[in-house]
Amino acid sequence: MTKPKTSTTRARYTLEFKQEAVRLVEGGQSIAAAASTLGLVDQALFNWVRASRAGNLSGADSKVLTPEQMEIARLRAELARVKMERDILGKGTAYFAKASN
Repeated sequence: MTKPKTSTTRARYTLEFKQEAVRLVEGGQSIAAAASTLGLVDQALFNWVRASRAGNLSGADSKVLTPEQMEIARLRAELARVKMERDILGKGTAYFAKASN
């Protein structure tokens, strides 16, 4: 008995999305954290960072993004960065509050 063949489609990301993801990493977020936030595989983001540093980053240009979609992508990346900063500050505050007691 053979398994039915399932079709899987590979996700295609625009250049703008890849650039925003790379900016998260270059802004200090780890590749694992940024990939998790964006719903990516770590290796994909690692490859994008490496390609960006080599000047070879490209994207799926089959779909043109509207300015609103680009703004949404930028805001999502910024939100992820701010959440990371908030979490770090929260942990630091808890640590120092515990240490002062």
